[in-house]
Amino acid sequence: MIKELLEHIASPKDLRQLPKEELPQLANELRDFIIGIVAAKEGHLGASLGVVELTIALHYIFDTPNDFLVWDVGHQAYGHKILTGRKDVFETNRQLGGISGFPKRSESEYDAFGVGHSSTSISATLGMAIASQLKGELDKLHIAVIGDASIASGMAFEALNHVGVSKANILIILNDNAMGIDPSVGALKNYLTNIKNNKRVRKHNIIEAFNIDYSGPIDGHDLPALLSELERLKTVSGPKFLHIITTKGKGLQKAEEDQVKYHAPGKFNAKTGELIAKSELNQQPPKYQDVFGLTLVELAKTNDKIVGITPAMPTGSSLKFMLDQIPERAFDVGIAEQHAVTLAAGMATQGLIPFCNIYSTFLQRAYDQVIHDVAIQNLPVVFCLDRAGLVGEDGATHHGVFDLAYLRCIPNLIIFAPLNELELRNIMYTAQLGLKGPIAIRYPRGMGTMQNWQQPFSTLEIGKGETIKEGSKVAILSIGTIGNMIKDVYIDITNKGEIAHYNMRFVKPLDEELLHHVFKKFKNIITIEDGTIVGGFGSAVLEFAQQHGYKDKNIEILGIPDTFIEHGKSEELFNSIGLSVHNMKKILSLWT
Repeated sequence: MIKELLEHIASPKDLRQLPKEELPQLANELRDFIIGIVAAKEGHLGASLGVVELTIALHYIFDTPNDFLVWDVGHQAYGHKILTGRKDVFETNRQLGGISGFPKRSESEYDAFGVGHSSTSISATLGMAIASQLKGELDKLHIAVIGDASIASGMAFEALNHVGVSKANILIILNDNAMGIDPSVGALKNYLTNIKNNKRVRKHNIIEAFNIDYSGPIDGHDLPALLSELERLKTVSGPKFLHIITTKGKGLQKAEEDQVKYHAPGKFNAKTGELIAKSELNQQPPKYQDVFGLTLVELAKTNDKIVGITPAMPTGSSLKFMLDQIPERAFDVGIAEQHAVTLAAGMATQGLIPFCNIYSTFLQRAYDQVIHDVAIQNLPVVFCLDRAGLVGEDGATHHGVFDLAYLRCIPNLIIFAPLNELELRNIMYTAQLGLKGPIAIRYPRGMGTMQNWQQPFSTLEIGKGETIKEGSKVAILSIGTIGNMIKDVYIDITNKGEIAHYNMRFVKPLDEELLHHVFKKFKNIITIEDGTIVGGFGSAVLEFAQQHGYKDKNIEILGIPDTFIEHGKSEELFNSIGLSVHNMKKILSLWT
């Protein structure tokens, strides 16, 4: 009988007791363990399968956690978690109250740095290495694992620029699989492809030009080669760079064949890799992402000034529809949010109408560009902020809850949040007719509310909300798709005639005419949003009330509290912070 190795490993110390000859078997067991759990519980798959051998080799050769190991982004860290004491709780991965889907310092001493957004690993690891130098810990090693898509980001190059003059004891490992979530793009990707194909690369090796010792490329699935090279690199002082070639989804044929879909495939058959179809009704509303993507193509076919931009998320954002149909006017710029925003600004100066599609949480990385390059110059860039609000299992690093607050303070910027797919469609139509300045349109991840969404376009008046329902005692002011929940609040209560509901649509400019109506008529007012209550939509309403002297009003602000919300299913998270139908009914019962 084959000895089960993984079940006896509770930490890297146990791993290091194995003879090297048994490590390939451990790799097979670890890969099967990941596949089995993710098949049943869902999560990120392909990235972790691709670095199984690397994960084992790193913990085998280096003295973790005394040596620091930092995984960029963290999609590939499942094997790391399993080998560092979390095997028995790994089935709780990304679930409410369970372990995080990303490395997290508060979760384990082996998670040297918390990650979620890309391209941070080299900077963080260099910071640790410099700290070790200053403390006299000269034998401590510092390892950053970064992908070929992430290393193309500006932040990674800023860090490389520093690493080359630092003399720090740092090892950068490039996990090169030619993939991020979507295929990698750009000149650096082509450069790395030429190296892998043994083509002659002009001039100097780009890493050596940074004054960093380069080795590779080597097969990242060849455990003996990995172990040998890592052992050698332990003895090399100063900055080092190891280039390894891996296959995303390695070990599961379906994941190797469709690396985009199997980045995070949902539930699937662990033996065959076949996806398990979700039970659906005859017809479901579309995802907001698809409404955006299909509407953009529809508009672009009649308006040749429209261009689409995304930083490395063409599939997730559905800009892929335009990339497929009008490729000369759609741009995947790689993991480069700052560049995406200023690229859009440059296009806007020349009369183009750029739809710059960025996940809400990722636009945080380009905040200065939004202010300096777009808003100050009042350029008509259309920001489409995908994944706004709580996004579920990805947790604190990915929730798009700060956008209303961090954008609302920027002059010249219009901020719109659609109630449904039709409003998203119509604001996109309105924006491409020609605005005098920039606009941010924020919408959530996932399925909408309407099946009949492809209706003829109509123009929306900027800064105007709508009355969904009049009432006599309580006014509910909602912004965005969370307003659909309010309909469920009053649909089955006896005093529904006392409750008014207003879909405000715009956070900036506010519909002051509608707000004057509300504040003159109602003593009890509730605002609700799926953004942070600190500085968000509710704060804007409070500022309006103070500015216009509305006193003696009962104003309840509902939204994301002043804390980082962890991971779990979106419905569970909303319930945990009181953004639920049950809690709304409880509040209304006190006021009606």
